[in-house]
Amino acid sequence: QVQLVESGGGLVQPGGSLRLSCSASGSIFSIYTMGWHRQAPVMQRELVAQVASGGSTDYADSVKGRFTISRDNAKNTVDLTMNSLKPEDTAVYYCKAIASPVAGPIKYQYWGQGTQVTVSS
Repeated sequence: QVQLVESGGGLVQPGGSLRLSCSASGSIFSIYTMGWHRQAPVMQRELVAQVASGGSTDYADSVKGRFTISRDNAKNTVDLTMNSLKPEDTAVYYCKAIASPVAGPIKYQYWGQGTQVTVSS
């Protein structure tokens, strides 16, 4: 199994910045994609940003130009730097990884426990 642990959430004023970090541990053969999703109250969980093992990235339109995702393959970590935060960015942010715990073709989806980000004055 792969465990994901997030850190870095909190309360920030509009226009401020936060950095989220996620660390993967456990039985890891290979991690393919790591990323961040978020879920606001009464909303569906949505993709924020993700990065493949080769470095290609994908961002939600709503965060392009404000958020940056970065990954350290050697440490199995992924960070999300969030700038120019808006109240509508308020949500629980979840780390996600697509990984194989053992050698083989099967990939699994793993989620962290979530970290709250609140943007408010």
